[in-house]
Amino acid sequence: MNELRRKVLLPVFQLSELTTGDDPRALKRVIKQGKGHPALTYHYRFVWDDEAERGFNHNLFPVVLDRNAVPWYLGTLYILAQLEAETNPVMTTYQSRADDLGAYKEWLDTHDRPDDLMFQFPKIKLRRPTYRYRGHLQQRIQAGEVAPATAKRRMGTVVAFYRWLIDNNYLQPEYPPWEEGHYQLAFKTTAGLAMFKKVVSTDVSIRTPKSDDPFAGTIQDGGKLLPLTGKEQNWILETTKAKGNTECYLIQLFMLATGARIQTAGTLRLRHFTHPNPRYAKALTGDGDVFKLKAGPGTGIDTKNDKNGVLQIPRPIYELLRTYALSERSTVRRGRFVAKHGEHPDHYLFLTQQGNPYYTAKADAMCFNPDLDRRHEKTGQPVRQFLKEHVIPYVREHHDKHFHYRIHDLRASFGMNMTELLMELVQKGTITLSRARMTVKELLWHESFATTDLYLDYRSQMDAIYEAVNGYGKQLQEWVEQAMKGVEVADE
Repeated sequence: MNELRRKVLLPVFQLSELTTGDDPRALKRVIKQGKGHPALTYHYRFVWDDEAERGFNHNLFPVVLDRNAVPWYLGTLYILAQLEAETNPVMTTYQSRADDLGAYKEWLDTHDRPDDLMFQFPKIKLRRPTYRYRGHLQQRIQAGEVAPATAKRRMGTVVAFYRWLIDNNYLQPEYPPWEEGHYQLAFKTTAGLAMFKKVVSTDVSIRTPKSDDPFAGTIQDGGKLLPLTGKEQNWILETTKAKGNTECYLIQLFMLATGARIQTAGTLRLRHFTHPNPRYAKALTGDGDVFKLKAGPGTGIDTKNDKNGVLQIPRPIYELLRTYALSERSTVRRGRFVAKHGEHPDHYLFLTQQGNPYYTAKADAMCFNPDLDRRHEKTGQPVRQFLKEHVIPYVREHHDKHFHYRIHDLRASFGMNMTELLMELVQKGTITLSRARMTVKELLWHESFATTDLYLDYRSQMDAIYEAVNGYGKQLQEWVEQAMKGVEVADE
């Protein structure tokens, strides 16, 4: 089944309601009906919550579509109801939920009388839409048409949607949409404290068993990251510079030098790099000076999970970015931003050629903009597109035809660079292994040493794996040669 467009994002959404002309907050709307027909006139007002002192206004609001690209009112009402309960919603989360509901509506619409199917919960369990949709998703997983994690998320969204329908009396099923199980999940915090969490599971949930490849060479650090070798790091920087994209070059260089993620590099601010007399400190590795830059909530710089921390920026990198911040190229791009969006109280350091940010900060995304004219959030797409269309093809053509990397791999590359540097100092007796371990943890902002140890053990683990594989490969080759000799003798 070909997947259709499941949602559309409205650049500006302001919840309104009908009212009368004598309402002091009334706005008049006139819709022309054509020549010879009277215009349709009505009054409306924007919804306002007096207690919360806010309206219900959102940028990039997702509207769920049916198979014919017509707005699906129940799916969209569910999204709106969820948003109304949030003070500072992250719109990408609700856009994902709208996509999931659009996929469910698309499946419903492939059947006769889809509206009836959605609300029919007969005695036979496997005829209920929730169980049938689960079976559909499992078939698509088996066919390789959808990833298990995606199917799990879609089923979870459908379950939440039906819970909302039941709670708000849109649905009173004759038989339950699923069977629930309650249990306690035991786990330990990063501080080692034992905790318990009550969990409700359903028999329509989709399991996603882990299938980690020990030969993939990745490190689990907020996602599967692949450290690049020193040679590969040179390839991508040289290619980016040769292609003339200064901003993508500086963003990647910053990530390689600090271990920052793309949302952090993309939300650096101009003011952070225009200090007339920047103060430097000694680097944690003991090699050179660094500029310590605070990141996280309250700094203007986004971090994953809103974690506060300090970026250790090597002095040469900071001075390079300061030169860029004061350059004519940077000034011209800010001028384009102001011409398009108006003056900004806290300018981004990196802007595209058109004057748009590479990454929209959370604080900016949460501020309602009644004049927004785009249908997507800025989350580093220009950088990823440049890597896909220019950097990777060039490196494959000139260096390694199998080369591939993602922007987040630069964080793991930084981690391995620092690990190898510190382990050399450990071998020389300059620092202790405990100190090296602590330094890597601080540089990468890890919550626990469990993640840090993945970096410390990476090289030795990969060497051991390949040594074992190569050793077994030699044994297999000997067996093959013996078998071939036997075959040759038999042929004679």
